[in-house]
Amino acid sequence: MARWHPPGPWSRPEAARVLTDADVPAALAVCALDPVGSVLAASRIVEATRLSLSGGQVWGFPAQGPLLAICWAGANLVPVVPLAGAEHAQALDAFAALARRFGRRASSIVGERAAALGLWDRLAQHWPAARDVRDDQPSLMIDRAPEVEPDPMVRRSVPAELPLVLPACVRMFVEEVGYSPVAAGGNAYAERVRGLITSGRSFVRLAGGVPAPSLPNGDRDPLAAVALPERTVAFKAELGAVTSAVAQVQGVWVDPQLRGRRLSESGMAAVVEITRREIAPIVSLYVNAYNERALATYRRVGFEQVGTFATVLF
Repeated sequence: MARWHPPGPWSRPEAARVLTDADVPAALAVCALDPVGSVLAASRIVEATRLSLSGGQVWGFPAQGPLLAICWAGANLVPVVPLAGAEHAQALDAFAALARRFGRRASSIVGERAAALGLWDRLAQHWPAARDVRDDQPSLMIDRAPEVEPDPMVRRSVPAELPLVLPACVRMFVEEVGYSPVAAGGNAYAERVRGLITSGRSFVRLAGGVPAPSLPNGDRDPLAAVALPERTVAFKAELGAVTSAVAQVQGVWVDPQLRGRRLSESGMAAVVEITRREIAPIVSLYVNAYNERALATYRRVGFEQVGTFATVLF
């Protein structure tokens, strides 16, 4: 797990503290109160524990007594605050105090809308201005078979396909966030993509490799008449966060030349089918409310809204 800083003498009962390895079961119990809403924080805690990573901390509220709320503090700041009223506000006050103490290291604040935006409200005067605030992101889930026929050509990507998958991931990131994750050099993003592939959490559908105008299930292949290199990534998606209960899909992308062919519907149906069969019984994702086309696609597949997220980007 991460190398936690011990709680200091500044801790008060109404404050938050940095958790230790011994607090992990209690932190995961807080996440279990909302498995879909907390999957990102829970997955990061599990990864840190399993791999003895040092790239993040877990903050717990209150500083004394049973944990009522937690916040993952790493590349993302992810509050999980299953409280209401005054206790909700006190937890956010406490997490904001720790965030100011340690300084901004996260590239975003993300989570259930009231918690994420409430935390940002408390930090906005102390941290640099946000680059973007996405305050309405429906959180969707599916826990049954998809309502769309899965694309039989969607499969897990393999390590040898990193030179194909990485450029598609970069293009998706630029479309979604507005800048390239590899523009500043370094290989952190490439290693992240490589890790998703090697862990079986990267899915692709290539444009080529179809021997005839029909798919193995007898349906006509929507790419049969498309003149693209057969090693082109037509559709891709990743599981960005995984627990034993929930797998959260991120990075859904279709090559711009192939949009309008409903590849995202059949592709997502395949991701849901494989994920529910082999990884976790619930598949979730969140999407910007203004992205009406994506919302319609996910709803046709069978996803239903169970909450609302917000993301503050730096």
